[in-house]
Amino acid sequence: MKTVAPAIFAAEMISMEVRPRVQFDDTAVAFSYKSDRALRKADLIFTLVNHPWMSALATGAVKASFALRLPVKGLIKATAFEHFCGGETIDQSEQTIQLLNRFHVGTILDYSVEGENSEADFDHTCAEILRTFDKARGNPAIPFCVFKVTGLGDMDLLAKVQAREVLTPEEQTALFRVRGRVKQICEKAHQTGVPVLMDAEDSWIQDTIDGLAYEMMMQYNQERAIVYNTFQMYRADMLTNLRNAFHVAAMHNYYLGVKMVRGAYMEKERARAAEKGYPDPINPTKEATDDLFNKGLAFCIDNKQRISLVCGSHNEYSNQYLTVLMERHGMQPHDPRVYFSQLLGMSDNISFNLAKAGYNVAKYVPYGPVEAVMPYLLRRAAENTSVAGQSSRELTLIRKELRRRKRARA
Repeated sequence: MKTVAPAIFAAEMISMEVRPRVQFDDTAVAFSYKSDRALRKADLIFTLVNHPWMSALATGAVKASFALRLPVKGLIKATAFEHFCGGETIDQSEQTIQLLNRFHVGTILDYSVEGENSEADFDHTCAEILRTFDKARGNPAIPFCVFKVTGLGDMDLLAKVQAREVLTPEEQTALFRVRGRVKQICEKAHQTGVPVLMDAEDSWIQDTIDGLAYEMMMQYNQERAIVYNTFQMYRADMLTNLRNAFHVAAMHNYYLGVKMVRGAYMEKERARAAEKGYPDPINPTKEATDDLFNKGLAFCIDNKQRISLVCGSHNEYSNQYLTVLMERHGMQPHDPRVYFSQLLGMSDNISFNLAKAGYNVAKYVPYGPVEAVMPYLLRRAAENTSVAGQSSRELTLIRKELRRRKRARA
């Protein structure tokens, strides 16, 4: 199955003097790190998520089992958790880190515990994120660390700040603590020399997160990009936001760290906009999002003297398009200003073929206690089901590789 460029970009692609160096159909490279057993398990998982009714049934059963305290942890850990996560702790993730590194793919340790909402929980999460920097310090296998601001503070508080509502004294104190935790993490990033990615979240708290991100960039990005903000290009205003962020960085003479993604909260965003009666912030079509994403890539490479980029995409065309942009600008595949990133357990055909061609690649590797990471795993299943063609593409490639291995043994 060949990647078809969206029509809006096809003419631009054809007119370029260079062609993509990397193709994503080589399954021997894509799954070189997976045993036959692991590949058969991946086939089972993507067969499940490829059928929405089966995925919904399994998700409901898992939720019910945890609610009833049934002994399902071992089953989940041996299947979905093992496929999408590194382990329950940093130390347990070491095997995954080393395995990826053997194939020149880096790790971004992502503490993926969700749903905690007390000051003690926020302090614990902050301390855990700081430990990821201790693991990454001086370790080329871990090129970035990452955090969510909602892991460090109450979401309702962040929304209240964005809405410019008056805060109570207790809320002002809580906000001070949120900023202190963010600053502690970014200070650690600067001290260790390990860049940190601030994940994007819902639009009604994103302005608050942006404000924290740019405050930290102004302090810590004076010599190079240490703090990265995330731009969700499914939002209609995001290319304008990216350009504005660049101009502010240029005005204040700091480097802009950009992680670019399409976005992960579309249904939630649209439902809230309809409920609250404000305009839908999401692009009307997938093609419009693809357009903005690729224009965003071009903008970053055009301004590579000030922007460092992490392309967080599972879209084959966008990843190829970025390699073409780099070559067109005379950038080497291993240029430290550009990284490609995908989630562990997904789009291995992109990650490993890019890495083999010499590009900088890092996988998001979630970790945390199985029960606490369940919201992450359930969201992965939902996203694979809702993104047209994603799970089918994964399944096609997995089965192609299983057939290739069978023929090779014959």
